[in-house]
Amino acid sequence: MTTDQMILFGLFAAVFALLIWGRFRYDLVAFGALLAGVVLGVVPTDMAFSGFGHPATIVVALVLIVSAGLVRSGAVFLITRTMVDSSRRLGTHIALMGGIGAVLSAFMNNVAALALLMPVDIQTARKADRPPGLSLMPLSFATILGGMATLIGTPPNIIIASIRQQSLGESFSMFDFAPVGGIAALAGLVFVALIGWRLIPDRGKTYATAADLQQYIAELTVPDDSDLIGKRVGELDSEAEKSDVAILGLIRDGRRRYGRSANAMLREGDSLVIDATPDALDEFRSALNLAFSDRDREKKLTADAEGLEVVEAVVPDDALIAGRTAMGIGLAWRQSSVLLGISRKGTRINEQVRRTEIQPGDILLLLCPKGRAPDVIDWLGCLPLAQRGLNVTANDKTWLSIGIFGAAVAAASFGLLYLPIALGIVVTAYVLTRILPVTEIYEHVEWPVIVLLGSMIPLGAALEDSGGTQLIAYALTDLTAGMPAWVILTVLMVVTMTLSDVLNNTATAIVAAPVGIQMAKTLDVSPDPFLMAVAVAASSAFLTPIGHKNNTLILGPGGYRFGDYWRMGLPLEILVIAVSIPSILIFWPL
Repeated sequence: MTTDQMILFGLFAAVFALLIWGRFRYDLVAFGALLAGVVLGVVPTDMAFSGFGHPATIVVALVLIVSAGLVRSGAVFLITRTMVDSSRRLGTHIALMGGIGAVLSAFMNNVAALALLMPVDIQTARKADRPPGLSLMPLSFATILGGMATLIGTPPNIIIASIRQQSLGESFSMFDFAPVGGIAALAGLVFVALIGWRLIPDRGKTYATAADLQQYIAELTVPDDSDLIGKRVGELDSEAEKSDVAILGLIRDGRRRYGRSANAMLREGDSLVIDATPDALDEFRSALNLAFSDRDREKKLTADAEGLEVVEAVVPDDALIAGRTAMGIGLAWRQSSVLLGISRKGTRINEQVRRTEIQPGDILLLLCPKGRAPDVIDWLGCLPLAQRGLNVTANDKTWLSIGIFGAAVAAASFGLLYLPIALGIVVTAYVLTRILPVTEIYEHVEWPVIVLLGSMIPLGAALEDSGGTQLIAYALTDLTAGMPAWVILTVLMVVTMTLSDVLNNTATAIVAAPVGIQMAKTLDVSPDPFLMAVAVAASSAFLTPIGHKNNTLILGPGGYRFGDYWRMGLPLEILVIAVSIPSILIFWPL
């Protein structure tokens, strides 16, 4: 073992010990290890920051931005309403989401599949009042498992097929991976849905803050071309229940009608009086394509502004708006803003929101041009509540956002575009079509995760360049000499999985596949079972957040620690090996 190899193995051991300990932030530990590698001379200076421009790092950042665009366009709400029910039991929800994720991952990049479903899962967790960490890890694992079933489902399969083409003159076809990868994926999904999620550490129930529970009395208006015209108010109750809002009544021609008006037939220009939280209000508006209370001002804001944002403000005694109405002080024409709702404890608001006299202590829900909210709140003489990332869903662009995303994923899946380029085009298109304001794109990137990836990739590359990975791999040939075929395949899978948990799975496949072919030649048997073993094992990176991009993506949103993954990941990897070895020997005999 060379000096460089010993230093690198020592650095990796120190990194994983510190990350599992959890005393220091994972991005600080990884960046410190990178700098130590440069100082010690095992990472070339000119390659020190190459990880920050690595495709894996770029893909993670772009996926997070694309996910935000899908949320803003209403695509997530569409999937949530049609496929996911927050009242389902957690195990049933995980089985459904995992099945959808696995099927999508078989025919599209598994990172893109997670990008589409991760916001849905988070929204469902919020509705069910449970931590998203209980379901995000099962979803990530399910999308990784689904990618094993086809040639295009995951990069290791593509790499192994190309290595077979170079070494044996013929590549694997689209569904050659299905007999082994499909069985492993199915067994893994059953485990994740029935047992795996129960092994995730319980961080305690997360309760919403007082601000999250804030209910507003608001108005939503029926547009001129709405499909709701002619329907009864009561017919909207099922959709209201899905969005967790309450329909309190109806305003027509500027007057509040008596009671709930459940049997009243809706007309264009009618306004529904709603009791809801800001997120629920936006979801209900998006689901039924309703307009805000001030339709004319909303159209001008949408046309002129680069983006819109929803903010909350408390009214003190000396506020400009205290004792006056939003219409009376000219909020719309003076500040290009709309009063969406009023929260007033213990008091039912019966008038139109913008004509309601504001009282000290009220909390206002305001729709403002992007970046103007502080000025508007200051002009009103109010105090801002803590920023909670409230957004306005552009529900008129739902299918446009899905179409752009779907076209890019299809182009990447069939090799027409490189995945990072395809995702970059999606982000650019979302900005140009105003699905996602350009001022927001950097806000959605989990920068600690980017630092973690950017720091670990050069260290992994240095380990590979120093011969450290090959040192481990070639030792297998001597270790397994004279052993039965199933033992040899098992050892190969265990070592490949271990490498994949530390290195990028693409790099693992590049190193391990030639080793598998060499082992087959030494034993004078077919190399295909060894290549299949490497394909499944290289994709089975379930022990750490850095082994696969999907695991990295959920690290921040799920609130996980570095040492949380192995609790469900270790038994899952054992299960994958247990079902894969017999499958390989049956479908790809020696």
